[in-house]
Formats: sequence, C-alpha cells, structure tokens
Amino acid sequence: MVKERARILVVGGGYVGMYTALRLQRRLKRELDRGEAEITVVTPDPYMTYQPFLPEAAAGAISPRHVVVPLRRVLDRCRVLIGEATAVDHAKRTATITTLATEEEGTGGQQLPYDHLVLAPGSVSRTLPVPGLADHGIGFKTVEEAIGLRNHVIEQMDIASSTRDPAIRDAALTFVFVGGGYAGVEALGELEDMARYAARYYHNVRPEDMKWILVEASDRILPEVGEEMGRYTVTELRRRNIDVRLRTRLESCADRVAVLSDGARFPTRTVVWTAGVKPHPVLAATDLPRNDRGRLRCTPELSVEGTTHAWAAGDAAAVPDVTAAEPGRECAPNAQHALRQAKVLADNIVHTLRDEPLETYEHAYAGSVASLGLHKGVAHVYGRKLKGYPAWFMHRAYHLSRVPTFNRKARVLAEWTLAGLFKREIVSLGSLEHPRAEFELAAGGKPSQDPPGNPKGSS
Repeated sequence: MVKERARILVVGGGYVGMYTALRLQRRLKRELDRGEAEITVVTPDPYMTYQPFLPEAAAGAISPRHVVVPLRRVLDRCRVLIGEATAVDHAKRTATITTLATEEEGTGGQQLPYDHLVLAPGSVSRTLPVPGLADHGIGFKTVEEAIGLRNHVIEQMDIASSTRDPAIRDAALTFVFVGGGYAGVEALGELEDMARYAARYYHNVRPEDMKWILVEASDRILPEVGEEMGRYTVTELRRRNIDVRLRTRLESCADRVAVLSDGARFPTRTVVWTAGVKPHPVLAATDLPRNDRGRLRCTPELSVEGTTHAWAAGDAAAVPDVTAAEPGRECAPNAQHALRQAKVLADNIVHTLRDEPLETYEHAYAGSVASLGLHKGVAHVYGRKLKGYPAWFMHRAYHLSRVPTFNRKARVLAEWTLAGLFKREIVSLGSLEHPRAEFELAAGGKPSQDPPGNPKGSS
C-alpha cells in the first residue's frame, strides 16, 4: 500500500515511456482501483513505434500498422494525453503541456501537476548545417518517414522509366544515404533489395542503372557489431554495387546535387539523413541536471542525480554502466538497455511509494544484430559472430520476441509467412500524403503544394 496519493507523469510514449507505464499499471493495480494513484502519459503520437522494424516496413515486408502499438489499448488504466511537454519545473512539480486543442483554445500550454516524473521523450535527429539538407533531406526515424521513403524510391523509378532526359533519369536513380549506423545501413540494405526486385517490372530500368551511395564520416560502419563484422558488411554492400564511402562527409545537397568531402558530386533527388540523434529539446527546458551531451545525469537506480521523485531512462538519460570494467562508462542509448531500464525504473517508483529499498540497474550488453536485406545480415551476440542467412534469421527471431504484445507478434509473423509464399508488393501510395489534392482540383481550388521538384504525391 502506498503511503500517499501519487500522481505519476510519464513524458514520452516510446520504449521507456510505454513499458514504464505498462509495468506501473500492473504493479499499482489495487492503488489505481482505490484512487490512490494515477498515471498520465504525455506523448505526441497515440502509438509506440517499434523502430527496428522500420527498414522492413520501408521495404514492404511488414505493414506500417504492425510496426506501431496503440497506446490507449495497451495502457488501458492510464490517462493518455496526446501532446508534448514543452517545459518542466521540477522544483514546483509542474510540467507545461501543449495538446492538439491548445492552438484552438488560444490559452497557451496547460500546467500539469505531478508527484513523480518519468522523463522519457526519446531523441530527435541530429542534423548539421549542410546547405540544402532542410529542403531536400529525408529522415528515417518515424514510421511516416519510412513509408514516405518507400513511396519516394518507387516514384523515382517511375520518373526514370518515363523521362526522356538522361540527366533527370540519372538523378532519379541515384540514392544517397548519410550515416553508417543501424538506421542508415539497414534502411539502405532493405530498400536496395526492394528496388532491385521492383526493377524486374520496369521495361527500361535495370538494377545496375541505380546508384546507391552510403556516406560515413568515420572509418567504419555498424560499430555495434564489431570491427570484423563491420568490414564484412562493407564487403557485402560493395558486392551489391553499393558505393560505400568511409571517412567522407556530405558537404552540400543544395540544388539537388550531393557534394561530398572527397570531391565527388552526385545529382540526386534522394538524400536520406541518418547521421545520429541528439536528446529531445524538452530536456533543455527543465531545471534538472544534464551532462555535456545534453542528457540527464542519472544514478544507477535511474533517478535523476541530486533530485527526488524525478526519473529517466533511454535516450534521455546518462545511466552509469555498473557492469563496465572501467569507471565512468555509461549505458548505450539503445533499445536493449531501454527495455530493461523501464522495468527497473517502474519497480523503483513502486518501491519509493511503498518505502522499500531501490534496485540498481545492471545489464551487460548482449550484442547486436543487423539486417542487410532479405536473407542477409550480420550479428555479434555473446561473442559469437554470424553473417548471411543465420544472422538475418537471428535478427528476425530476436526482434519478433521483443516487439510488444502478442497481437503484434502474431501479425508480424503472419506477414513474414505470407511474404515467403507470395511476391513482394511494389506499389507506391504516395498520394496518401496529400489526400485532398484531387478533390481540391475538382472543386476548382488550388491543389496543395508539393515539395519543389517532386510530382504530386511524392515525398
């Protein structure tokens, strides 16, 4: 039984936010029934995105609906508020919240009081002041971006197939990916695989007509799987005629020309930016201590250092790695740690409410798996190195076991089974991004403006 009524505010509905709230509503079931506790989750989207499946969603192997988990269904004992926390005053135990109705109400952000705060807003794309990036770059962090990129790649193949201008054709069939981490390599591998398959249905587009370029500023890619597997990945990608450029930076993509630091220039209509992430801006709008990278300084118990009743985990938190041999090491901001941290964080809130000893977060990194396209992958798990089909199979098996809810597991497994029996879907539904364009034109209005240089419905 809790000592006093507890209002728990969870900021963020990603890995940490959803799993923390889910465990809290299970551990505090009786307290919630008696009105002794309440849990509010503030999140910009009504769903949690399982990001490791984004590359397969982009390639059409998984439906976009099955990459996300509806929060209201899963967190049925929590109050789910669709909006964003713009500031936190922990000294006063209040958070400033904006919702979908805020602008229409015209009253500004509302003050939401709380007793315990869980900060898990995740991260945002880390961009650099590259000329043209804001105008032409495409991110790969959300399910909307993944599906938009899939539509975009197929539409570029349509443009190349129909144009008589060789310059337009060449630019349409040139795809530049910036960033050699998980997101960049997996997105490139899956989309190249998908485009290679789709080319068989075009009478004048062959796989060898397309240029796929991976740009990485460091001297290796996929550092999480180890140096040897990283080298293998480079060799495997180059075997597929993918141009991997290490120690290279994107200096400009203005006027739809990708200019690299090694002097190369590629006219292109596709620049995908996956070069890292940074902490969510809301962390800077709090009175909580942060490290030099902008992440919240946390204790091994996942409380924010020097405070009480403030907790954090995942991308937003700098959590000491108590399993590391050398002092000062922090847990990597990845899903493997986030899922486990959420469990300990929720338990420690319950322990605090019940005046019980806190648990220490302790997890030795198990390893990493990465997909490079259908039946291709690399893995480095518990010291064992795998490549090719075994690594790809391990990648699927691991993430199937980790995707939330039995419902999603069953749907994803069914889609994989059907994909093995039938041909790939290669249809672009880019017009979904501008659903009123046709009606506006029919009604005599002016159709919504599309990005410069893109046909209607492209992204």
